[in-house]
Amino acid sequence: MKLFRLLPLALAFCASVAAADYPDRALKLVVPYSAGGAADAQARLVAQKLGARLGQTVVVENKPGASGTIGAASVAHAAADGYTLLYDATAFAINPSLYKKLSYDSRRDFLPISLISLTPNLLVVPAQSPYQRIEDLTAAARKGHLTFGTPGQGTAQHIAAAWYAQGNKLELTHVPYKGGAPALTDLMGGQIDMMFSNMAASYPLVKSGKLRALAVTSPERIAALPDLPTVAESGVPQYSVYEWNGVLAPAGVPPEVATRIEQALRATLQDPALRHSLQELGAQPVGSTAAEFRAFIDDQMERSARILAEAGIHKE
Repeated sequence: MKLFRLLPLALAFCASVAAADYPDRALKLVVPYSAGGAADAQARLVAQKLGARLGQTVVVENKPGASGTIGAASVAHAAADGYTLLYDATAFAINPSLYKKLSYDSRRDFLPISLISLTPNLLVVPAQSPYQRIEDLTAAARKGHLTFGTPGQGTAQHIAAAWYAQGNKLELTHVPYKGGAPALTDLMGGQIDMMFSNMAASYPLVKSGKLRALAVTSPERIAALPDLPTVAESGVPQYSVYEWNGVLAPAGVPPEVATRIEQALRATLQDPALRHSLQELGAQPVGSTAAEFRAFIDDQMERSARILAEAGIHKE
């Protein structure tokens, strides 16, 4: 009987010892998207700096597929010891409402560690488009159907367009593509009328005159384009859409280990070289607390659920 009473104390002691030694081997940072993409590029920058701070190698492993759910599931079911982490993006908060069934629970099975970055979208039209301002585009959409491209159903760009349409009581025709690059190509060619595009991808095309930016999806104007209005300014209150990236761990990671990772990530995000590299990718470095990241994800999930439900967007 005494043995069973002592067992919880023994387990707690072992956990504290493990936390004190953490990390004593390499970490794995799972990116649930393809190599070479925006999330992957950021993850590799963060992994290098985080590894140096922790004194261990952080290996980036790509597990793409099904809008990030395959890689996320692998982390949800991994050992909760702090050696397997997830570098996810906006889809993490969208998927619970987009898919009827997931093999994991996004809230129950993950421990948010830190929000790494935010990247706004630009509302862009072809350079030869007759629309000079977002008000011109909205007025035209009220008179007839306009088309918008996205990298696919239920993406952050799809949500950005759906919210814009709902806020202005518009009917827009969705043209989904297999990725953002082919959508931007068709937009430049005038095959579609508009697109909400990740700033990292669209800003260089705006600078070169191949696209025209009409608005930004962040709640405030951005330094790179100070004269560009926000979508919220155009008459959609509370409008705010970011593509984001953050680090999560499997639920059940010892609190001491989770805190160690959080502190290391937050310190890493203060590194001037890393911040500059992320900004070069079009991202705004953050480095939040775990509590702030959890609140952010909850807000993103609730917002995505509302917009997707109203637009009737879902996948099997």
